Amino acid sequence: MSNKFILTTTSSFQHPTLEIEEYKGIVTGETVIGANIFKDFFAGIRDIVGGRSGSYESVLREAKDTAIEEMKSQAIQLGADAVIGVDLDYETVGQSMLMVTASGTAVKLRAKV
Repeated sequence: MSNKFILTTTSSFQHPTLEIEEYKGIVTGETVIGANIFKDFFAGIRDIVGGRSGSYESVLREAKDTAIEEMKSQAIQLGADAVIGVDLDYETVGQSMLMVTASGTAVKLRAKV
């Protein structure tokens, strides 16, 4: 078994030396992040004049990473080595809050025989 934790968006697991031994169940990670008023203001200006909003991209990236780490932590607690079928969902909550949810199926891997 590999000592690296594996995350994949595919619902099946294809690996030259590993296979799924056991399905541990569905795992999720959620995070809600607010963008402060200054980021909102400058992002609004950026939207008017065009271009990418680096401040919002940073917030999105942070929210995604946090949700994935929470999901991975839950999987490790179940004894999993991987999460397959990872799905990311983004929702707005209120006027300046963002919720990111990561979900997938935790699995235990073994070496192919």
